[in-house]
Amino acid sequence: TEGSERTLVSPVPLPGPGSPVLRYQFATPSGGLLPNTVVRLGFRVTLADGSVVDGPVSSLRYDDTRYAWQTLSGSLVRVHWVQGGDSFGRQALAIAERAVSDAASLLGVTEGQPIDFFVYADRTAFYDVLGPAARENVGAAAFPEIRTVFANISTTDPNDPVVGIYIPHELTHIVFGDATDNPYHAPLHWLNEGLAVYLSQGYDAGSRSGVEDAVSNHTLMPLTSLAGQFPTQGDRFALAYDESVSAVDYLVRHFGRDALVRLIRSYAGGVSDDEAFKAGIGVDQAEFEVAWLADLGAPAPSPFGPRPAPAGPVPPDWLATAGAGTSGVPQASGDGSTANPSGGMDWLLDAAVVLIVIAGLLIALNVMDRRRTPPPDDNPKPW
Repeated sequence: TEGSERTLVSPVPLPGPGSPVLRYQFATPSGGLLPNTVVRLGFRVTLADGSVVDGPVSSLRYDDTRYAWQTLSGSLVRVHWVQGGDSFGRQALAIAERAVSDAASLLGVTEGQPIDFFVYADRTAFYDVLGPAARENVGAAAFPEIRTVFANISTTDPNDPVVGIYIPHELTHIVFGDATDNPYHAPLHWLNEGLAVYLSQGYDAGSRSGVEDAVSNHTLMPLTSLAGQFPTQGDRFALAYDESVSAVDYLVRHFGRDALVRLIRSYAGGVSDDEAFKAGIGVDQAEFEVAWLADLGAPAPSPFGPRPAPAGPVPPDWLATAGAGTSGVPQASGDGSTANPSGGMDWLLDAAVVLIVIAGLLIALNVMDRRRTPPPDDNPKPW
């Protein structure tokens, strides 16, 4: 499949009497394969004498055939939409072409391959594409590996502000992905999202208000907590975007756009985050965050996000005893058996209980995930 190094090998039953055709159906459950993905496939036949015959390799594009898509193509983008007339498509294409051109010019990227932008008017159909693991408050998603964007835009008004925000936001992610592509290290998530917001709507009054409120209420999150993923909680999710564009705005104001570009482009070398920041603006992440917080007049925020789990119970035999000689290794008794100072297997029973509880939680979460339907959200975010 396009954008992946994975290869699926599957046995194909021999055809029945009178049928000389080998057939195979590739199952594609919701979210199992993104539309617009190119799949390369071929057959290999092993004969009775052990010899192998490889058939030709073919390619096909996995399409969402539930709709009769309307399509308009420009020099950089192809826009596909379901609801709305030609005026909607023309406006969407104009915004898309300008967005890619502006982002590519800023980051010094040459975009040679077209980008497909699919506009879904139906929320359920949009989430079917992303699959059951998609977040409920996501309104659009970009996938640089297949140069494709999916967006849930229900309006048919080409001048609706959401059209002018979602389209450039997501296409900025595609250009950002091209500028930073490397096999070693993904850039900071807040930097990616912050740039997308900065170029699509700027550090506007709404984002400023969100950050100022967080500073006043002492709910600001450290940038380090936004490095890999944003919180799922609605208010925290929105605040993560506000903080991200605030940080990018500060970076541009104090270091300049050229420094921002140097920082972003340095990721293409597979460098660490600190190396990218030092190459771009001369300081590491921690120093940048301290300066950003000072600019906001905010104290250092409390840690937010996943934290190390507390230490669990340790079997007594694993603990070093005075004079044992080898720390943490069970000591053998005189008869060759392993001595247990506690005289029992209580630790093993405790471990079994913990495993049973974990298994129960995983089963419950799986059931909840299968039954979950996205609740209505009046303020979904581009992803």
